Amino acid sequence: MKLRHGRAQRSWEARTQGPLLGMALAFGVAYAVPIVAPDAREWVHRVCSVVEWTVWAAFAVDYLVRLALAPAKWAFVRGHPLDLLAVLLPLAQPLRLLRVVATLMLVGRRARMAPQITLTTYVAGAVVGLMMFGSLAVLHVERDAPHGNIKTLGDAVWWSFTTMTTVGYGDHAPTTGLGRVLAVGLMLSGIALLGVVTANIAAWFIARFDRDDAEERRQTALLEALTAEVRELRAEVARLSPPACAGAGAHAVPPQPHGP
Repeated sequence: MKLRHGRAQRSWEARTQGPLLGMALAFGVAYAVPIVAPDAREWVHRVCSVVEWTVWAAFAVDYLVRLALAPAKWAFVRGHPLDLLAVLLPLAQPLRLLRVVATLMLVGRRARMAPQITLTTYVAGAVVGLMMFGSLAVLHVERDAPHGNIKTLGDAVWWSFTTMTTVGYGDHAPTTGLGRVLAVGLMLSGIALLGVVTANIAAWFIARFDRDDAEERRQTALLEALTAEVRELRAEVARLSPPACAGAGAHAVPPQPHGP
């Protein structure tokens, strides 16, 4: 029973990986539009809100289905905290960035089923997505702050890039408490995600070198086996062949007597 449930869970995750990634991207667009275009028409804001709630419902259904298919329910809950976070976090304004981060990390978690290069691509996409969403969040928080110096999307993107790479030029910095909390989260997330990218690229090179070494060892072993076989064949031929001197003596012509 547990084995069948485990197969069903893996099959469900494989089928829903692509649709969930598409929904995460739709969520990102719906999150970004009201911030980038705050003066957009009311129906645009309503559509974005509907998309956000729809994506949240899809992730909630996905989590519940996977929980139902999991062989060990409590172990699944303890082993997937980000999945639960993506479902439980409300869409309240101060926590919307956390909701986005949880969505990105959930998609990245699904990507662990893929090969290393695919995983690196997913994580690199998560880095870009986190930088963009961090820019939008800090712009939303800092744009109307009395002493804020992040007023445009370009300023926010530049600040996010320098923060995630730990460069920190200091020309742009959040001044509100929530903005500084976002900065801390962006720094930690950026370091972690960039470290994952670097580690996976290194792992890919190591795997390639290991495959090349294994192929070289296999060819060396094959050559050694062929050399040993040739030696055995030579020894067998030498054992079966008659001595050269014996063969020459057996076929020698007796000398003819000479006359008086």
